Amino acid sequence: MRKEVVILVADDDHGHARLIEKNLSRAGLHNQILRFENGQEVLDFLFCRGDGPKRAVATPYLLLLDIRMPKVDGVEVLRQIKQDPQLRKIPVSMLTTMDDPREVEHCHALGCNNYIVKPVDYDKFAEAIKQLGLFISLVQVPGINGDA
Repeated sequence: MRKEVVILVADDDHGHARLIEKNLSRAGLHNQILRFENGQEVLDFLFCRGDGPKRAVATPYLLLLDIRMPKVDGVEVLRQIKQDPQLRKIPVSMLTTMDDPREVEHCHALGCNNYIVKPVDYDKFAEAIKQLGLFISLVQVPGINGDA
């Protein structure tokens, strides 16, 4: 029996994060969702550093990652995750308002699995997240073994 994927949402905009959670639920996903308000928090969680919560061994994770965040931006988070032999297995979806083709190319070169531009319009954003939820419900995600 495979473990259900835990969805990590790294976004400093509380409204966007709530909208993501709400629309993933509307898409039929009831996975555990952990939210991080900056890049450093998600790195500490994944690399098992600091005083906060830490990732669990053999648990599959999927990361929805904003680019513009305080402390450590999403591109740097992506770079560090994809350079680690264990963590690079985590599927990373960049979920951002930045639609610069150079940024899209850069994130893909670093190893992101997909790049989704947050529509400014509420209904379009909600629909984009629902579609992402359908994708997440179908994707197979490996667990992370060993310690960071």
